[in-house]
Amino acid sequence: MSRKKFKTRSGDTIRLQDLLQEGVHRAELKLKEKGRDEVLTPEELEQARKSIAYGCIKYADLSKNCTHDYVFSFDRMLDDRGNTAAYLLYAYTRIRSIARLAQVSKKTLQQEALTCTIDLSHEKEWKLAKCIMRFADVIQKVLGDLLLHSVCDYVYELATVFTEFYDQCYCIEKDRQTGEIIKVNMSRLLLCEATANVIGTIFFILGIQPVDKM
Repeated sequence: MSRKKFKTRSGDTIRLQDLLQEGVHRAELKLKEKGRDEVLTPEELEQARKSIAYGCIKYADLSKNCTHDYVFSFDRMLDDRGNTAAYLLYAYTRIRSIARLAQVSKKTLQQEALTCTIDLSHEKEWKLAKCIMRFADVIQKVLGDLLLHSVCDYVYELATVFTEFYDQCYCIEKDRQTGEIIKVNMSRLLLCEATANVIGTIFFILGIQPVDKM
C-alpha cells in the first residue's frame, strides 16, 4: 500500500498503461494461487485475468465517494473478500453456473419466468427478493446525485444477501450416492437468475466485463 498521490503533471506520475499491466500481472498470480490455471484453458485464463484486473481497478475508484480521498492498494483491490470487483466477479460467475449445473437452459428460464409463481416463504428468499426490488430506487438515486459508489454499495449488499440465500435455500437436490439431479427448485432458480441479471446490468453500468469461467 502506498500513500503516494497519483499526480498528472510531475515525475511521479503513474501511467494508466503501467497500472493496468501491473493489475493483469497480479490478477494472474492470484488465479494461479487458486489453481485456476489447471482448470481453465489458456484463452479462459487470459480473459479471466483481464476481467479481474481491469474490473478491479475501475471498481476500486468508482466504489469510493468521489468527494473523499482514498488510499490505492493492489492487495485490497484484488482481494476476493469484501466490497471488491474480484469478490463480485466470482459471485456472478458462481450464480451463472447454478443454472448450468441444474441443466436448465436460458430459454427455459425465460419461459418459466412467465408462468412460475415465486415462493418467498423462506426468510432468505424474502430478503433476497426485497433486495432485488431496490435496484430501481438505487438507479434513481444515482441519476439524481451522480455518485456511483451508491451502486457499488448496493451490488455488494445484493451479492452478500444472495450468499445468505444460497447457503440456506437449496436450488438443486441431488442423489447422494449417484450425484444425479432429482429435483430443481425453479422458483429459487429464477431468484438466482434475477440476481445475476441485476449484477450483470450493474457491471455494464460500471464498465466491468464478466466472464463465464473464473
